[in-house]
Amino acid sequence: MIGAGQIDHTITENALIPSTIKQQQNNATTASRIMIGSFVGAGDGFHNAEGLVKVIPLGDKATILRLENFKSTNGPNVHLYLATDKAASNFIDLGKLKANNGNQNYYIPNGTDLAKYNTVLIWCKDFSVLFGSAQLAS
Repeated sequence: MIGAGQIDHTITENALIPSTIKQQQNNATTASRIMIGSFVGAGDGFHNAEGLVKVIPLGDKATILRLENFKSTNGPNVHLYLATDKAASNFIDLGKLKANNGNQNYYIPNGTDLAKYNTVLIWCKDFSVLFGSAQLAS
């Protein structure tokens, strides 16, 4: 029998309003510009992640981490981390992955230093296994 953690799930959360994003880009300082990265699989032949990740500052001082065209190998208790490295030695847990396929939005806690936490990980908490990572850049 297949457990709930092993069933493929797809989600499609709406993108943020393009005019809001454009306005934020025009008003943003260097530290708060949109950051982008591309996922790379773990390279072990089994665990994989692909798609884009964007960090988008909003006008109310909130910041969104958005996964676009995202696809990942499924697994139990897979989370989304902002980390300082691929080994998850220092990270912020943004929560359980909503689905292993599709566009998704997550809030980044206010005050998060994205210069320090500039690596996005797809991480299995139960087995401490990396599925994929993306390096954020402005």
